[in-house]
Amino acid sequence: MVLERPSSPVRRGALRSRAMPSRNELPTRRPESPAPDDSAVRWERIDIDRYEVSTTAATVGFIDVVGAVFVVLAGARYDRAVEVLQTLDFALAVDAISPAGAERPSD
Repeated sequence: MVLERPSSPVRRGALRSRAMPSRNELPTRRPESPAPDDSAVRWERIDIDRYEVSTTAATVGFIDVVGAVFVVLAGARYDRAVEVLQTLDFALAVDAISPAGAERPSD
């Protein structure tokens, strides 16, 4: 029988720090500016940490802001929406739930 010593906490921390950026390295979040009036895809801030994304026809999803991460939920109702993506880029979050034919305006 071979007994192995567990790795030291210093080594485990070093490995983890290479894999994940520290909280200080993540971008700070400010509210996103509203979509232009002529945009096919629109988003509106409906809570301190939530956006509703819609087209001219209906709501297509929601974006929750959790720290520095945008959590993208697809669905017309928030209580039944399904998580489809987590990203640090708001434009990518909007594109993830935009209908295929709708174009998001460039920033």
